[in-house]
Amino acid sequence: MTPPMRVLVVEDDEDLRVAVAAELTGSGAAVTTAADLATADAALAARPFDCAVFDRMLPDGDALGYVHRRRQAGWVLPVLFLTARDSVADRVAGFEHGGDDYLVKPFAAAELSARVRVLGTRTTGRPTVLRVADLEVDSARRAVRRGGVLLTVSDKEFAVLEYLAVRAGEAVTRSELIEHCWDAAADPMSNVVDVVVKRLRRKLREPELIHTVRGRGYRLADPGR
Repeated sequence: MTPPMRVLVVEDDEDLRVAVAAELTGSGAAVTTAADLATADAALAARPFDCAVFDRMLPDGDALGYVHRRRQAGWVLPVLFLTARDSVADRVAGFEHGGDDYLVKPFAAAELSARVRVLGTRTTGRPTVLRVADLEVDSARRAVRRGGVLLTVSDKEFAVLEYLAVRAGEAVTRSELIEHCWDAAADPMSNVVDVVVKRLRRKLREPELIHTVRGRGYRLADPGR
């Protein structure tokens, strides 16, 4: 059995730290959290990780300088900077100082999960293409193919389909899809999930891959299962 991806999340905002950890854990990762650079340093010394998510501004310093110093010492761990600093100069600085990716707050939970998964494949060798029957969901290119044919899907449709593919064969509730693919402002009692699934079914064509699980939600599985 393939071990879970190991992710370090360094974020001083407790609510966000817990939310990010829950999202990544839900997608199958083993998550360790830290609220400052000192705690992160101790965690990195104690065990190996496949990817790290750093908030930029932490109580004991800017993570940019921390990552840059480690890169100069030969550190190769993939790093995603998670920050509210969204100027072009900030983004460029993030990459120049050793970041591999840069995600601006606020963000969609599904996008964070996908970006971390792609970064983590650099050390774990996990495929970025999820396959169910003749369906391919490419997390790196954010592309969907069925029977080799490239399909046009919206960002939200991709997020829902990707999460169903990650959980292939399992019943996924509407609440879980709302939590992972929409922001906090989404109404959990609305029919947004059903609308997106209806569009996906039309685009994916027959035989049907997204099955309704009565009283639960949806399951992505081989036709007839």
